[in-house]
Amino acid sequence: MKKHLAFLLVFCTTLVFSQSDVKADFDFELQNKGSFSSWYSFGSTDYLVSADSIQTYNGKYSAALSYQGTNYDYKAIGYTLPQNYAGKTITVSAYIKTENVKNGYAGIWIRIDPNIAIDNMSNAGIKGTTDWKKHELTLELSPENTTQIALGGLLVGSGKMWIDQLRVSIDGVDVTQAKVFQKQKFPADYDQSFDSGSNIQSIPTDEITIARLEKLGLIWGFLKYYHPNCASGNYQMDIELLRVLPKVLQTQGSAEFNACLSNWVRSFGTIEKRKKNGLRDSQVKILPDFSWFTSSGFSLELITLLQEIESAERTQKHYNVDFYPEVGNPRFTNERDYEEMLHPDAGFRLVSLFRYWNMVQYFFPYKYAIDENWQAVLKTFIPKFLNAKNETEYTIAVLQLITQIQDTHATLLNKSEVLNTYFGARYAVAKVAFVENRAVVADFYDDELGAKSGLKRGDVIAKIDGKLVDNIVNERLSVTPASNLPTKLRNIATNLLRTNETKMRLEIVRKGKWESIEVSTFSPTEIDVYGRLNKVDTCFKWIDTDVAYLNNGSLKRAYLPKIWQEIRKSKALIIDARNYPSDFPLEVLSRYLLPKKIAFAKFTNTNLKRPGTFTFTKPMFTGIRNRDYYKGKVIILVNEQTQSSAEFHAMAYQTHPNAIIVGTTTAAADGNVSNLVLPGGIYSSFTGIGVYYPDGRETQRIGIVPDVDVKPTVQDIEAGRDTILEKAIEIAKNR
Repeated sequence: MKKHLAFLLVFCTTLVFSQSDVKADFDFELQNKGSFSSWYSFGSTDYLVSADSIQTYNGKYSAALSYQGTNYDYKAIGYTLPQNYAGKTITVSAYIKTENVKNGYAGIWIRIDPNIAIDNMSNAGIKGTTDWKKHELTLELSPENTTQIALGGLLVGSGKMWIDQLRVSIDGVDVTQAKVFQKQKFPADYDQSFDSGSNIQSIPTDEITIARLEKLGLIWGFLKYYHPNCASGNYQMDIELLRVLPKVLQTQGSAEFNACLSNWVRSFGTIEKRKKNGLRDSQVKILPDFSWFTSSGFSLELITLLQEIESAERTQKHYNVDFYPEVGNPRFTNERDYEEMLHPDAGFRLVSLFRYWNMVQYFFPYKYAIDENWQAVLKTFIPKFLNAKNETEYTIAVLQLITQIQDTHATLLNKSEVLNTYFGARYAVAKVAFVENRAVVADFYDDELGAKSGLKRGDVIAKIDGKLVDNIVNERLSVTPASNLPTKLRNIATNLLRTNETKMRLEIVRKGKWESIEVSTFSPTEIDVYGRLNKVDTCFKWIDTDVAYLNNGSLKRAYLPKIWQEIRKSKALIIDARNYPSDFPLEVLSRYLLPKKIAFAKFTNTNLKRPGTFTFTKPMFTGIRNRDYYKGKVIILVNEQTQSSAEFHAMAYQTHPNAIIVGTTTAAADGNVSNLVLPGGIYSSFTGIGVYYPDGRETQRIGIVPDVDVKPTVQDIEAGRDTILEKAIEIAKNR
């Protein structure tokens, strides 16, 4: 449930590590006036947090969270660890009991700031009535970049949960005995200049100034990621930009401008020339483009300085970037969030633009697939950022910039209050999908309210509050990040019936006739706008006597040994990948499906010796040698909901000798995600590694291409038909 994942992204972001030891009452035995020692609670007031002496797993008390109100929401208890720990993983376990948990789930949660990792069991939450059982979560640590670690228990929806005997360990060692991480300090860490603002309130947006700022942004990012003395943490590059910016703005004429930049570049110190890089042409997917050195009107002196830095010897260590182990997607480090600056001044808005643009320039593996020239985007967005008059305009400018990279993984991870004001904080009850290029009522977030709304499945929405839907869609395209148009429309559909008003006037077309309907709108506490995502009754069932069905979204690896004893009897297996995997069943299922070990993907990564150079890794394999592999048809269902890990799974299943992909274009964003932060405390992300088929075929912006293309019609929606599944069944039965 995305809604309840989001609360953990924004809660208690101002807490930092203290010097005390772990003193939490993880057994919930110590109380102070009804509250548990060292624990805090947050969330809706429609819930009660209490000590329970009857339902306990161990000791005298457990912590109980119970729903007591009229509007479903969430309640959580939390504890913030007082230290940062040296290790690779953190594991939180607890015994949990539940009673009548509905419209949500119960579970535990961990959050590692700033935006490093989070899990709240949203894909594997506990529902219904269950007895005491141990549950645990494990996340990878990043001690060099961590500012706090928070954890606890969570109840979403209705019902009651009990939690007891919570334990925390670092690499298997109890947290009370774990080694505390001592972070290395760099000169850049001590430079606190401009922490309260740049003192630059406005910057002209005439043609000459914009051209100069564009060149400054190019050089600043190049220095940040290529100059060895910047990489070593000797300089805080946000501050260096703000120091030179007034000087650049005051220059008169090209010669003075070039001299100012040359002196600035020279101030970062001397460098050692790089040795041969040793890369083979066959390994390289992308090389960095430094044609701007000579095409920007720079002086010969400045060009020479830049070329010398490009040729400098660099290490695989950098103050502002490292890479996640094994996967290799970038992890942006030591980036200050300036979260107190809700509407940063003009200087810091430039910091924001330059920071994001250069992260994409050197670390986005699909920069070459962006439709618009990326350098032209920088020039276009300088006046957009400088002219943002308030927090909303600044946030929307960032969202528009993010949209430019055409990546479904690129999104805003917070700023929900600003976006709610912009798109609307209230929702109509209808769930919309774009079918045959029209906005169609496909389902309802609440069936009872849907029946009262006057809307029906299959209704085509033509106007909203007097405005043509086509015009609304055209306006929303620039603020809706996605890799391709079908996924943009998927995301626009989610926001289409949002407003800040309690009523909404819709003009619809039903069976060829126009009608006008006024519908009520609801807050997310009144209807669960995420509740039907991945909602399935089972991960395995029989479609027919010899046609088996697996839902890849709810399938667990642990289920497969037992399930496979049934599936192996079938003549055809339908794998529904129109969802997001709650587990990672790829490897286990492939052992049953495939006759041998087969390559299904390869990746590209960059490196710190030459950022922006992306090279191919060796192919990734799945499956094992298996004479008793599955001999029937394997039919994989995909659509625009098939994204990221779901696409990766489909690539693996596609290697089966009798595999057929059925459906529509997928979300076209495969690969691990890298998170980032911008001034104003704006968190975002983008795809951090390139994912390709073993022969080099693209997946980004293209997705998993169906062998059999099946596009639902408005009539199909009206009739409640799943035409993609129907086509799969037809193929399965066609011998």
